[in-house]
Amino acid sequence: MKNLLRLIRPHQWIKNLVVLLPVFFGGALLRPEALFSGLVTILSFSLVASSIYCLNDIIDVDDDRRHPVKRNRPLASGAVSMAQGYMLMALMAVLSMCTLLLLPGNRMETAGIIAFYWVLNVFYCLKLKQYAIIDVCIVAFGFVLRILAGGIATSISLSKWIVLMTFLLMLFLSFAKRRDDVLRMNETGEAPRKNTSRYNLTFINQAITITASVTLVCYIMYTVSPAVIANFHTENLYLTSVFVLVGLLRYIQIAVVDKKSGDPTKVILHDRFTQLIVLAFGLAFLFIIYVLK
Repeated sequence: MKNLLRLIRPHQWIKNLVVLLPVFFGGALLRPEALFSGLVTILSFSLVASSIYCLNDIIDVDDDRRHPVKRNRPLASGAVSMAQGYMLMALMAVLSMCTLLLLPGNRMETAGIIAFYWVLNVFYCLKLKQYAIIDVCIVAFGFVLRILAGGIATSISLSKWIVLMTFLLMLFLSFAKRRDDVLRMNETGEAPRKNTSRYNLTFINQAITITASVTLVCYIMYTVSPAVIANFHTENLYLTSVFVLVGLLRYIQIAVVDKKSGDPTKVILHDRFTQLIVLAFGLAFLFIIYVLK
């Protein structure tokens, strides 16, 4: 059972909290029905993501066996059989769709987005992840699908700036993760991924800088947009841009100075500075929209 749990990677489910961004930025945290719909969608996305993790490990099993860290994964180590991997993959996908029956409304639309996410990532695992730039764009687009599903499930309209910011932020994190692969390739002479040879430190560093800069600009444009000011009845949201800037700088520090950007989820779960910045941002945002009007 322990190895089956490792295969579906429940610790990665924290990524699916982005489903709640429409609720957070829509000022709907005090609406129980919106929170419930968001949580159901998070669970559905978590299960379908686990299905993709199974497929990814099935396809990469030979490469993982040659990797110094990934060789300990359940399939690569032989702790879980290939047949069990396929069965678990199918089970997670079915459970994901069944979970959506709990939604009070917009079930079919939400299911359509999650099903599209599954199909897209099947192609990603089979072929598309082998192409540099395309691979990180698909990963980032997967998070856009998450917030779109969250918006539809909760019946909350999304600002175009939030959609763009989500894509750009996840592109930034994906490039930072690829930087870790490039470092390992430079040290060992062997590419961890088939497309790693199409990246180098100069390109990755420039890509990180560009995506971080545009993400910050996008967030500032969101906070000063007339629609957002009218929706929250405040012009003070721009103040939270400070936390976004510091958060981006901290992650660049982790990637470039500490060279520990291989797993964004682990960074968020273990780096206290990052956790404090995220917490401060959330509290400041909520204070401004609910108290300081």
